[in-house]
Amino acid sequence: MATPVDDPDAPLRATLQKHRRIASGLLVGMAGLAVGSHLIPTGYATELLRASATAGLVGGLADWFAVTALFRHPLGLPIPHTAIIPAQKARLGRALGSFVANHVFTGAELQRVMAQLDVPGILKRFLSDSTATRPAAEALAGLLPRLLATIEDGRARKVAARLVPRLLGGADAGRLVGRALRQLVEGGRHQDVFSFILNQLKSLLTGREEVLRAAIEERVREQGGRLIGWALGASIARRVLGQINAELEKIEPDGSELRAAFDEWIRREIGRIENEPARAAEIGAALRRVVAHETVRAWFWDVWSRMRVALEADAGRPNGRTIAFLEGALANLGVLLAEDAGARARVDRAAGGIAASLLPAGQAQLSDFIAGVVGNWDSAVLVEKLELRVGKDLQYVRINGTLVGFLVGGGLFALTRAVFGG
Repeated sequence: MATPVDDPDAPLRATLQKHRRIASGLLVGMAGLAVGSHLIPTGYATELLRASATAGLVGGLADWFAVTALFRHPLGLPIPHTAIIPAQKARLGRALGSFVANHVFTGAELQRVMAQLDVPGILKRFLSDSTATRPAAEALAGLLPRLLATIEDGRARKVAARLVPRLLGGADAGRLVGRALRQLVEGGRHQDVFSFILNQLKSLLTGREEVLRAAIEERVREQGGRLIGWALGASIARRVLGQINAELEKIEPDGSELRAAFDEWIRREIGRIENEPARAAEIGAALRRVVAHETVRAWFWDVWSRMRVALEADAGRPNGRTIAFLEGALANLGVLLAEDAGARARVDRAAGGIAASLLPAGQAQLSDFIAGVVGNWDSAVLVEKLELRVGKDLQYVRINGTLVGFLVGGGLFALTRAVFGG
């Protein structure tokens, strides 16, 4: 059993007992006056006292019944419409939850709290603390495998298979390709790509020279007969391959007509993509067909699987690049919030928008939570908790009822005697 020192409600319990004794003592006093008035000589003062005491007794008893009926059955008798709080605790919980959710946890109140909260400032201080960003980066890295597994989910694959071709299949995707090519050309990188293609072609010709020579000789024999093929096939093959290699060697970064033609062609195509919607739509449709192809899909998921294994392995290492990257990104975000007022305003708006979008669901959950908590409370505990906190005021109701009854009873007696006489 808890001692008074261990009981946090001990002061409330002592106050309730004190005021309950006062109210009950006043009621007993009224009963004593009502009975005693019959034991003294009859007269105006005696009748006035009797009427006042009787009315005070009735008022006190009525208020005692009303106060007691809130929490329990008076005198233990199962009188209808008594013990209201234990009998209606489920409805009380729903009403309390609805009131808090709809009249306390409101949109206007949420906006006021969010305005005072300064979310960008809190986020900035958090991100500026290296002792906080490191655990945050480790936590984010720990969530990475689960996130990657979600992407690997069969449903996610189906959604990606439908969504990616659509995203890459419109005119906007074509214009995006045009802008990317424009950046490539302006930086001169397209010539590097062209050189890479030429080098790959040279390597292919070198590695497949014997096969190509044999193919050319076979073609000469088919067209000119076995004699010409035997006499001239090898020579023609050598001349063809030699000429191709010679032409490839002539293509230099500067002064090459082929490179200039390639540069002119690609700039012209970029202009068409940027200025002709039909051409941009064609490029987008071509991209969509490529991305939707089963071979490309298989290649993409194979690359993704390899990348996922590498990412998960790196995320599990305390000194891995993933954690370092996330830690640096969080620190950079803190610097951005410290220096960019626009970024702070965007974070503030985003936080307010997220809170506003979550408000309806939060209100419903808060209402259900309060209703569930109140509904699951033990009736005796609920009655005790409520009575300890409002019992003092309810005892004043009893005291006031007794005193008001006493005064009104005496006043009515004096009024009727003055009007109608003895």
